[in-house]
Amino acid sequence: MSDLTKEILENADISLEGLSEEGLKNIQVKVNDISKEWEELGITNDFIFCKIMQDKELLEELVRMILPDIEFNDLNITAQKSIEVGKDIHGVRFDIYVTSDDGTVIEIEMQVLNRGNLPRRLRFYGSMADSELLDKGVVYSKLKDSYVIAICPFDYYKKGLHKYTFTNRCHEVDELEMDDGTTKIVLNAVGTADDVHGRLKEFLNYVAGKHSDDEFVKKLDEAVYKARQNKEWRREYMTLAMRDLENQEIGIEKEQKRQIEKLLKKGKTPEEIVDFCDYPASLVKAVQESLLVTQ
Repeated sequence: MSDLTKEILENADISLEGLSEEGLKNIQVKVNDISKEWEELGITNDFIFCKIMQDKELLEELVRMILPDIEFNDLNITAQKSIEVGKDIHGVRFDIYVTSDDGTVIEIEMQVLNRGNLPRRLRFYGSMADSELLDKGVVYSKLKDSYVIAICPFDYYKKGLHKYTFTNRCHEVDELEMDDGTTKIVLNAVGTADDVHGRLKEFLNYVAGKHSDDEFVKKLDEAVYKARQNKEWRREYMTLAMRDLENQEIGIEKEQKRQIEKLLKKGKTPEEIVDFCDYPASLVKAVQESLLVTQ
């Protein structure tokens, strides 16, 4: 087993104690797969996106492209900012959380998967940002404007636009805005309409995997390349990915144990469970023995 693999496992708090030779081989295969995955990561990977957007020059240029009408002199950047409201309340981690010099809040998310819940995710992100401001003692009338931006390589609304901008408006009076200072923007990298200026369109084409000679895109592409050469970031990514895989497997095993226990209590034999459910015999035996102990 390579020194890198040992370091990744140690950082991920994964013990090799008691693993069979086959288990060790499987671990090494997983690490090798993650290493290959790292070599192919691009701008749409949220880890890479967060890392390169810590470059203030790149981020400022991107913000000005998406929000050409807002003015700022400086941005305070927090990558992968976490907000926790309470132990029983679901928290949130923003890809990029920015405050401008006048207090305007800008949250940017690279949303690669279409889970069918994008509008409510953006609603939740915005509410969490407001809750943090209020926790800091800001009164309602002093809440600054906030923008929640999702960059998507898919067209959630299927209208062909590259940019969908939403504010709170009155249904009865078309031009009447609530004026609550909140704006949500969904960027669609596969848009077909002629609705955005050239530079933003070039950026979105890049997100969609298309070649571009735009200078900003070239700088982004170079930043992505340099990020993949960063050994520290590589180790960090591999550690997080390995930990996620381990947690997924723990979750799968817990569910399998729950199902096995249910079947045993219904009178199914271990042999029947192994044959019909394809669960590992060792796992079925372990669950059976734990039931005998508790009975």
